[in-house]
Amino acid sequence: MVKKITVLLVNILVFCMVANAQSDEMWQRAENDATGGRYKEAFERLRGIEQAIQSNAKLDAKGKAAARYRTSLIRMNMYMKMRRSESAMEHLEKMERFANASDNEKVKNDLLYNKAIYYYTFGQTEKGNAVFKEMAAKLTASKEYDKVDAAYKLLIQGGKKSGSANMVAQAYSGYVAWKDSAAALKLADVSGALKEQIQAGEKEIAEKDSKLATRQGIIIALCVLTAVLAGALVIGALFVLRLLALTRKQKKTIRLLGENIALKAKFTSNISAQMTPALRKLSTQQPEVKALLDFSEHIQTLSKLESGMGEAVETEEISLPAFCEEIMSQVRGKERSGVVLNVDAPKMSASFNREYVSHILLHLLNNAIFYTPEGGHIHLDFKKRSVHKCQFLVSNTGSQIPEEKREDVFKPFLEVRDLTEGDGLGLPICQQMAIRMNGDLSIDPEFTKGTRFVLSINC
Repeated sequence: MVKKITVLLVNILVFCMVANAQSDEMWQRAENDATGGRYKEAFERLRGIEQAIQSNAKLDAKGKAAARYRTSLIRMNMYMKMRRSESAMEHLEKMERFANASDNEKVKNDLLYNKAIYYYTFGQTEKGNAVFKEMAAKLTASKEYDKVDAAYKLLIQGGKKSGSANMVAQAYSGYVAWKDSAAALKLADVSGALKEQIQAGEKEIAEKDSKLATRQGIIIALCVLTAVLAGALVIGALFVLRLLALTRKQKKTIRLLGENIALKAKFTSNISAQMTPALRKLSTQQPEVKALLDFSEHIQTLSKLESGMGEAVETEEISLPAFCEEIMSQVRGKERSGVVLNVDAPKMSASFNREYVSHILLHLLNNAIFYTPEGGHIHLDFKKRSVHKCQFLVSNTGSQIPEEKREDVFKPFLEVRDLTEGDGLGLPICQQMAIRMNGDLSIDPEFTKGTRFVLSINC
C-alpha cells in the first residue's frame, strides 16, 4: 500500500513539473533509472511524463511530438538492454512517427543515429551501415563536418559501453572512410578560397601598376603578399597529396592545416597593418593614396572578423527609438534635395552589439543617400519577428540592384576595381559582422520600389 502511494505521489510530481515548468530534472531521473537497471521505476516515471505532455496546453502538436519522441527513446533503450528486439522495434517505429510530426531536423538526425544503434545491437549490420551513411551524408552535404565526426565518435563509444564488438568495428571502419573523404572536401574548399584570393590580388596589381609607378615600395609590398599567398597555395596542394596518402594521420594533419590557415590570415592582416604607417606618410590628398589606406583598413577589419568567427559577441540593452534616431542624425544633411528621411522604431528596447549594428546601419544609410535621387525616400525601420529575432530594415527609392548581382555584392574580391571608386569590401564586412552576431544581412527580393537591405539578428 505504501509503495502504491509512493508511486502515485511520484506521478503527481512528474505531472506538475512537466506541465508547469517543463523541468528537465524528471527526464534525467527517468534516464538514470533506465541506465541503472531500475526499469520498473523508469516506466512509472515515463507514464507520468506522457500524461503531463498530453495535458500541457503550452505545447503545440510539434512540441508534444518532440517530447513523446524522447519518452519512446528511453523505452527503446531499456528494451534493447533487455534484448527484447520486437518491443524495441515497436518504440523505434513510434519514434519515427514522432520525429516526422515534430518537423525538427535535430530530432530526425537523432532518429537516424538511434536506428543505426538498434540495427548494430541486434546484428543487422547492413541496415545499420545504410542508416548511419544516410545521416553522415546529410551532415556532410551541409558541410557540418564536426557533427559527423562527433556522431561517429559517439557511436564508437556507445558500442564500447554496450560491449558490441561488431558495432565498434563497423563504426570505426565507416569513420576512417569518412575521414578520408571529408579531409579531401575540406582541403578543396580551402584551396579554392586561396586560389581566388591570389587571382584577385594578381589582377588588382596588374590594373594599378601604371597608376602607382611612383609608389614602388607599396607595389613591392603587394608583390611580397602575393608571393606569400602563392606559396601558401603550393603548401596547401602538398598537404592535399600528403593527406590522401596518410589516412591514419588525418586528424593531426587537418589540425595543422587549420592552424596554418589562421596564421596566413594573421600574416596578411599584419602586412596590411605595416603598410598603413607608410601610406600615412604620403599625401592623403592624392586619391590613390587615400584609396589604398581605406583598402588596407578594410583588409584588417575583414581579417579580424574572419579570425574571430565562433567567438561570443558582447551585447547590451539599448533603447530602439533613441538609437535609430542617433544613427539617422549622423547621415542627415547629406541627402539630395527633396529626399525624405524617416525612422520607424517602436518604444521598446532590445539586446544587441551596438558597435556592429551601428557600423552596418551607417554603411547602408550612406549607400542609400548616394543612390537615392531627388525627391526620393529613405527609411530606417525596426521589426520584432519573434521572441529572440528582430530585424533592422534600410530601404530607399530609386533603381534596383539586378537580381543576378544581389548575392555578388556580399562577396569580397569578386572583381578587379579601381580603388579610388571603392574597394567593394563595405557590404562583405557588414555581412561578416551580422554573421558574428548569429544573424544575416540580405536584400529583400519582394521590395520593388527600390532597394531594401534586411539585417536579421538575435535580440
